[in-house]
Amino acid sequence: MKPPTSPSPSAAAAGDRPGRGDPRSRSRRLFALTVGIGLPLTVVLAVGLGATRIPPGEVLRHVGTGLARLVGLAGQGGGAPPEPAETILLLVRLPRALMAAMVGAALALAGATFQAVFRNPLADPYILGASSGAALGAAAAIVFGLGAGALARLALPAAAFVGSLLAVGMAYLLARRAGGVSALSLLLAGVVVGTWLSSVLSLLIYYSGRFLAQIVFWLMGGFGGATWRGLLTALPYTLTGALLLLTRVRDLNALSMGDDTAIGLGVDVEASRRRLVLGATLLTAAAVAVSGPIGFVGLLVPHLVRLVLGADHWRLLPGAAAAGAILMVAADTVARLVLAPSELPVGIITALLGGPFFLWLLARRRHYAAFGGERR
Repeated sequence: MKPPTSPSPSAAAAGDRPGRGDPRSRSRRLFALTVGIGLPLTVVLAVGLGATRIPPGEVLRHVGTGLARLVGLAGQGGGAPPEPAETILLLVRLPRALMAAMVGAALALAGATFQAVFRNPLADPYILGASSGAALGAAAAIVFGLGAGALARLALPAAAFVGSLLAVGMAYLLARRAGGVSALSLLLAGVVVGTWLSSVLSLLIYYSGRFLAQIVFWLMGGFGGATWRGLLTALPYTLTGALLLLTRVRDLNALSMGDDTAIGLGVDVEASRRRLVLGATLLTAAAVAVSGPIGFVGLLVPHLVRLVLGADHWRLLPGAAAAGAILMVAADTVARLVLAPSELPVGIITALLGGPFFLWLLARRRHYAAFGGERR
């Protein structure tokens, strides 16, 4: 008689896998097809809409021409001058759409990770004070004269990124001093650090004087200053954070079932939690540094994807990243067009959409099942 064996974290998180004819299996395949087509389609539509309308076919042609021109410049050193629509698309709209996709994916990945690590359905990417630290760093850069001119493109994201990392580092050290980096101690430390940094930020805003409008606009979040340089600067941190999470999916599944279960499955709980928090923090810091704090994406998207794909993070993380990218690109497009030629901060759009939708999710109560609660 074989001794009983512990289930793998993936199996325990996902439950019994449905067969090919199962309705949930069909839903998952439909979801994969939808995001696979929806993400490139959303980007193409986003870069084509604006004061100068560019049809989807022309968008693809201009992108192809731009790539050919890049190769031509590298190999032959010449070529016909670019069309005005090509310049608008390649230098303004395309980097903005790609940055929105990157930020949406990063926040969704971070949100799904924090919800599993802390086993808290209300956890979001900013739960450890990352948003407060980034906001304080950016506000300090603005007040000290680093938020204007060409220097702002480097100084502002750098200050926000450093502030975010320092805030999470403070929370981690505080939790460690409290007797161990458990989910509860880390969560409480993050709340304390975030609240304290928010108070310091309020004091800085009070004395900001002529910089008040610039600070408030940054705090609303947006992609108005998106450039290829900003995108390429944040990309390595985003990829590093995503890699840290995707290589620890087994540990993430185990931690989502509780520390005792994770230990029984052979997971080094503290080391795994440290790596997962670091990866999610890198994603959050990179996103906030280039866009400002944008709410609800990292809180809402993982719940929606979990309803379709289940709680297994092998499926949940890629699905949340794709869905977060689509949502952010769509929200940014609405922010650009709804009051054109003026532009709304995209954070307002995500809050207006996310608030009622999250209340609808709470009313259904299904999301509790993903965290071991009962559906009512």
